[in-house]
Amino acid sequence: MEILKGLAERLSIIATIALLMTKSQTFRRYLNSQKNQRETLSLIIIFGILSVAGTYSGVPVHGSLANTSAIGTVSAGMLGGPLVGVWVGLITGVHFYLFYGGFTGLACAVSPVMQGLLGGLVYWLARDKNCDWKMGIALGVVAQTLEMLIILWFAPPFDLAWKFIRTIAIPMLCFNGLGLGLFLYVIKAVYEEEEQIAAAQAQKVLQIADRTLPYLRKGLNLESAQNAIQIIQEMSNLAAVSITDTQQIIAYVGLGADHHFRGQPLFFTEEVLRELQAGESIQATSEMEINCRGPFCPLRSFIAVPLRPGDRMIGILILYRDQRGKSVVDLTLAQGLGKLFSTQLELAELEHQKELSVASEIRALQAQIQPHFLFNTLNTIGSLIRSQPEKAREVLVFLGEFLRRNMRQGVAFHTVQEEFKHVEAYLAIEEARFANKLKVNINIDPGTEEVSLPPLVLQPLVENAVKHGLLPKESGGTVCIRVGLEGDSINIVIQDDGVGISSFKLRDLLEGDQEEDTEIGIGLRNVHQRLLRLYGQGLLIESILGVGTSVSFRVPVSGSVLKGVTL
Repeated sequence: MEILKGLAERLSIIATIALLMTKSQTFRRYLNSQKNQRETLSLIIIFGILSVAGTYSGVPVHGSLANTSAIGTVSAGMLGGPLVGVWVGLITGVHFYLFYGGFTGLACAVSPVMQGLLGGLVYWLARDKNCDWKMGIALGVVAQTLEMLIILWFAPPFDLAWKFIRTIAIPMLCFNGLGLGLFLYVIKAVYEEEEQIAAAQAQKVLQIADRTLPYLRKGLNLESAQNAIQIIQEMSNLAAVSITDTQQIIAYVGLGADHHFRGQPLFFTEEVLRELQAGESIQATSEMEINCRGPFCPLRSFIAVPLRPGDRMIGILILYRDQRGKSVVDLTLAQGLGKLFSTQLELAELEHQKELSVASEIRALQAQIQPHFLFNTLNTIGSLIRSQPEKAREVLVFLGEFLRRNMRQGVAFHTVQEEFKHVEAYLAIEEARFANKLKVNINIDPGTEEVSLPPLVLQPLVENAVKHGLLPKESGGTVCIRVGLEGDSINIVIQDDGVGISSFKLRDLLEGDQEEDTEIGIGLRNVHQRLLRLYGQGLLIESILGVGTSVSFRVPVSGSVLKGVTL
């Protein structure tokens, strides 16, 4: 009972230390990032201190100690990997051997290393830092059982070792198991909090984009850039924000404004500039990479993303932090803003071009990008960052591709192949969001890929099939897209097995009152009217409630420009 009472008191101290650790932003960043040598060393030191504290708080029993050091060694391996676990085990074992010794000195020097390796094995097998508290309890019991077996093997005389084990077995198994379970419960709570932060960041991107829209419509200039970064800085916890063109800073706000100012040349190396021009994001983790000439600069790291309306870089958005290291959350914010700003700047360029009346109809379709679609997509990316980082990157690339193509205004026509790139980007995003609810079949006859189409005719029809046909069904469904050559025309069919459209609604869908446009009708009507103007025939829609909908249209193979109309 005295041992139980003593370990309970010591466990409360270890739990307090663990809670304080998880409240540290540095500790959270190390757990969430791909660890470099410096961060790995920091984790070894942090968990080493936790494990040694468990030894120091031990209860003397028969010439040795009953302690909670296994909490630190096993959690080090589970959360930091085998390398961190083994090194923490070495630190704990050497410390015990040199400062406590006793007849269990050698055994208690070997067992922490094995416990750290055990935690590291779980790290590699589970591939999930969100191990729940039940696994923590089980692993704590296994680790403590392993230690007691090592003591029986390495600590002569056997009678004394057996007496020691009988005395400490129940208290050590209980408190190390409960302690590790409690520690992992706290860590899981931290990860859940990080997910909430990521979701908030995704929403923040849309809020920032909404507020900066009136300024970026004017293009990238001194006024629009300054207004945009002031909004970003106001709505985030960033130390500073800057926008540059390809040669110098054109706007800056935040810490260090006394020596970071408009007109200052770019500090990036040629190699970094080439990466940015290729569309890559850059994340600097130290003051050296910032290359600041100010003697007392408060900036410690930055994230730079290119602004690319179209295929060329016209500027760089830079988010500065007053902490060293990488931040997945801030990287997501920067990339989201970079993509949306690039798209908005591309739209600004398009608005300056003088196009014929059909161009305004294309912009009406472009304006259909719903805020909740962007928010849901960015939220999906935020949730994938930790569990499937490559998938998150892939979805982010598809989002950028979708937005870029959605805002692009061609000279006249696009090919079937180019239009399908837009459709595929949209479908890739929806498949990532809804997984098994959405199935896609695409069949394009050979020889039709280079046939010219008006821009933005396929994607609105596919989006309508997915959004209003399939997703309202609990089980989802399949959208089939077929492009077939029929004589001197191609026939394009978008078919779904969704909820269908009532005959009453179908009758007024294409020819209804435009002032009473519904969300389901505006895209179809826009495409229908453009096709009707160009080719003399528009969309053919067939639908049965509960069975599905088929939308088709025909395009002449040789018809790039008809009736003197261009887009």
